[in-house]
Amino acid sequence: MTSAIVAGRDTGDMFAAIDAQDGAAFVAYLTEDAIFRFGSAPPVQGRTSIQAAVEGFFATIAGCKHTIFNSLRQDDTVVCEGEVAYQRHDGREVILPFTDVFEYSGDLISQYKIYIDVSPLYAE
Repeated sequence: MTSAIVAGRDTGDMFAAIDAQDGAAFVAYLTEDAIFRFGSAPPVQGRTSIQAAVEGFFATIAGCKHTIFNSLRQDDTVVCEGEVAYQRHDGREVILPFTDVFEYSGDLISQYKIYIDVSPLYAE
């Protein structure tokens, strides 16, 4: 996995927490009042609510692995482009492209936006 060093943090560590399906470790990268938006789902605010949302999503998959191809930084905003390989509970793998936009406040992410179409993940 390629990662970017952003605001003193290695995004690879954050993606490793996601790939480990560790909601608590993931939200440690976010501010207390962070806003998180996954695809076309409504935004979720606050670490507790975000952790519940991502753990709910984790329950729908058997696993995932992110690969970052490119990252760009402008001031406190970082954009990462990559692919995520999802493992479904039926054993199938679905690989999808994504773009993430992180807006930092100090060393933590205050807004995390994921641009992805997950509909192929749930298609029969």
